[in-house]
Amino acid sequence: MPVTSVTTDPEALTFTMVAEFAATPERLWSALTDPRQLERWWGPPGYPANFGRFDLQPGGLVDYAMTGPRGEVFRGRWEVLGVEAPHTLEVLDSFVGDDGEVAADMPTSRAVWRVEGGPQGARLTSTTYFPSVEALEQMTAMGMVEGSTQAADQLDVVLQDLREYAAGKGTRVELLDDTHVRITRLIDGPRELVWRAHHEPELLRQWMLGPDGWTMPVADTGDTYRFEWEPAPGVQGERFGFEGETLYSEPPQREVSTERMIGMPGEGTVNDLSLYEEDGVTLLTLLITYPDKETRDMILATGMADGMEASYARLESLVLA
Repeated sequence: MPVTSVTTDPEALTFTMVAEFAATPERLWSALTDPRQLERWWGPPGYPANFGRFDLQPGGLVDYAMTGPRGEVFRGRWEVLGVEAPHTLEVLDSFVGDDGEVAADMPTSRAVWRVEGGPQGARLTSTTYFPSVEALEQMTAMGMVEGSTQAADQLDVVLQDLREYAAGKGTRVELLDDTHVRITRLIDGPRELVWRAHHEPELLRQWMLGPDGWTMPVADTGDTYRFEWEPAPGVQGERFGFEGETLYSEPPQREVSTERMIGMPGEGTVNDLSLYEEDGVTLLTLLITYPDKETRDMILATGMADGMEASYARLESLVLA
């Protein structure tokens, strides 16, 4: 993880985060000041950002919105105070309501990002200044530390060529905390087709099969879905399936849905699927939210990641080829 330290100082009314990256300071600066690159990492997992107005000069305004897993929108605005490329960016960061006005019940903070050389190539130091102890405590209670850290930890993939970052590395599983798991896989094919392969029954039945020897007799898709698998004759195992509903959909780049095993009691998971295409390949990211750590560990212990890798490999070799 690139974040090396986080410090909250109630006396100085500051929150400071330091992260190291294997990139040049100029490359890191571009990821901080290009809206399309910012959209890939600014929001923490499950809350990706979209930037609209982007006037990055002293006195200019920058508008952004983060969309949560159920379609809830959190809006923000920067008032740019200073820009010294490629080293320093200083803004006033405010919450904004649906009416476009700065939210009076939320604190406005001053944020300063400094980019410089570091042991790995580049260092990002982010310092946020708050108007009061109450404002600092309010933002800390809202998950500022965790959200900022998780957002910065997504920068690695932005700074590298996508093929260099993920090609040949298979399905990767990251434990973000007790209830969140991030799964990534580079798919050798365009995003539109990867999206179709996740939503068209005739394509799903070709690849979403896990280990060899299983079939998918039920692949019902839509606002609600139901998938069932069964073993071929001679293959060990019992028929099982999952069902759920779509919470948010933004084709062909993001879909959030619930998932629960058919016939099993208890709470299921929330699955946040996002697809990003670069140079003809697609980075698939699946953020899974579990109800608790015990459920997370139980499901990971079933060999889920191995089954997903077998499916993704089949997707590339049978569907996309």
